[in-house]
Amino acid sequence: MVTLVIRGGTVLDGFGTPGVVADVAIDGDRVAAVGPGLPVVGEREIDATGLFVAPGFIDAHTHSDVVPFMDQPQPFKLRQGVTTEIVGNCGNSAAPLVDEEAVEYHRPISSTARAGVDTHPRSFSDYLDEIEAAGPTNHIASLVGHHTLRMSANGMDETLSAGALERMQNLADEAFAAGAFGLSTGLIYAPGSYADTDEVAALATVAYRWQRPYATHMRDEGHGLADAVAETLDIARRSGVRVQISHCKAAGLPNHGRGPELLALMHDARAVGIDVYGDQYPYTTGETFLSALLPAGMQVGGPDALRARLADSASRAEWFEIAEAGATGVPRAGAWHQTTPDVIMISMHADGSLQGRTIAEVAAERDISAWDALCAVVLADPAAMTVYRLMSEDDVRAILADPLIAIGSDNSVPVGYAHQRGWGCFPTVLGSYVRDVPLIPVEEAVRKMTSLTARQFGLTGRGYLAPGAIADLVVFDLETIGHPGTPTSPAQHPTGIPYVVLAGTVAIDDGVFTGRRDGRVLRAGHPEPSRTGYSNTRL
Repeated sequence: MVTLVIRGGTVLDGFGTPGVVADVAIDGDRVAAVGPGLPVVGEREIDATGLFVAPGFIDAHTHSDVVPFMDQPQPFKLRQGVTTEIVGNCGNSAAPLVDEEAVEYHRPISSTARAGVDTHPRSFSDYLDEIEAAGPTNHIASLVGHHTLRMSANGMDETLSAGALERMQNLADEAFAAGAFGLSTGLIYAPGSYADTDEVAALATVAYRWQRPYATHMRDEGHGLADAVAETLDIARRSGVRVQISHCKAAGLPNHGRGPELLALMHDARAVGIDVYGDQYPYTTGETFLSALLPAGMQVGGPDALRARLADSASRAEWFEIAEAGATGVPRAGAWHQTTPDVIMISMHADGSLQGRTIAEVAAERDISAWDALCAVVLADPAAMTVYRLMSEDDVRAILADPLIAIGSDNSVPVGYAHQRGWGCFPTVLGSYVRDVPLIPVEEAVRKMTSLTARQFGLTGRGYLAPGAIADLVVFDLETIGHPGTPTSPAQHPTGIPYVVLAGTVAIDDGVFTGRRDGRVLRAGHPEPSRTGYSNTRL
């Protein structure tokens, strides 16, 4: 007898192979056998006739770093079939934070206040131990972020102090030794935007020594897209590191239609031996800190310096000129020029009455300019966030269809009017772009959600469905899968995902979350031993 048998579903192996009707036997936390009409009995059996059975989805790009510390278990990813999340993206990991000063610099970008938790000084190893003690709802694998390293070694100063780069390298070394799955940067945000290419390449070299990838929110996803890709590939050449381009896009109305240009640059790089992949969420809107719309120089010196600049009318006017000049390619000008005030919706703010409203609406109500409205909203809450329109649908589809692109939700914490991608990214791909359009076949979509990410980040035993694999599985109905969420009603449950299995335990049972915190903290370089034997029966 085995623990669980899922019978009669169309099994997808995660590698893009067309599905085959078969049974899946699970014993303990491992897949024991896969094949038609398995002659085994399960302590529990699930009838998956007419449904697809796939490896648990792996979210390549998330910001769920502090979600495990929330008071209640958060099943917003499990409901989508996501069993593993890669956190610590865009240069913003929850550790290492070496002292209280680093914590204060980090707090505005940590989402801790939104999640109802706090942060404190800790090593990367301490952070992983704390997640384990809290009990994550799904598996967590963390990158180490450049912002966090820089804040710990150099505060919010623009120029590196003597020895700061070496301190960053040592902290990165410690993080990789503790189990960080890679290095991330957010070169559009402060303080990452203060770094030159040499600084990033020096850290990427540390990642290469540990054979860990480099995931980057590039320096520019709009006007300077080609130059940003060139910098990314130069870092890869100089360090040897394999590269993940985060949330691939062509941002801003003037850049719509440049998605194929980004893809061509990636394919050309692979042709000359650079190991580059990317990820994407399937929406034309994005989400970020409202402060990211401001020029990066406004944040030099930390939160108090930012508030002083925001409060001074002459200073605001000077920075507005820089923000507007971003449309002509002025570097580090922020994202203001990529969008318009009428589509910048405030998604999270300390003043709840502002949530769900646009910057244009706030400006009209207060009879001030849109720029002054943005500055006032950020002044009141430097950690405020926005959902805003950025991309064209044609670019979204072109990028999504490319075989180099995995799926990553880029979610924030599941509160307020956070982007609906946090609750519906994966069902949206399957419902809208596999079933409804259709753009890609179901087996290819599942590959993008499983083995592609597992391979890039070295998630041993995950991302595929075969004997010996960790028993992370999702059972879904392609006819009904989807997500009804909207920008102002994002926290809707997906449809069409009746079962999710997490390391052999049923976590979503007939569409209902069991309430358990059965996720594991994954550590790179620490493979999980098999806890049961398995048969060689395969598809």
